[in-house]
Amino acid sequence: MSAEAFLDYYENQHSQLSKRQGRAPSIPNAVRYVRRYLVPEKNPVTNEIHDPGYDCIMEIWWKSREDFEASQRVISSPDRIDFVKEDEAVLFASHANPVCSVIEYDSPMGPNGESTHVKVVHL
Repeated sequence: MSAEAFLDYYENQHSQLSKRQGRAPSIPNAVRYVRRYLVPEKNPVTNEIHDPGYDCIMEIWWKSREDFEASQRVISSPDRIDFVKEDEAVLFASHANPVCSVIEYDSPMGPNGESTHVKVVHL
């Protein structure tokens, strides 16, 4: 599948899976669902472009660990799992996609060494 076809399917089919089926969201209580499509760039040290091995990093943000775990139970529930696997078979090479939590630290980047922040605005 080309990168363009992958992006199109992910955005217009897979990310809309529950909605298209008329189901409740499979990511309940999520506050953000983001797909970040990777565009390999030239490494400034080697001048080479390296394949990162991934086309996309998908992020879902929850307010708590409990909300995350509830979502995982919904996605893997017997009444949904076959439908999810069928759709993912079109999009992904396998179902062996890594699932990770992220522990995040910020470095102060302000002009006087102060902490900076980014405000997410939902439109």
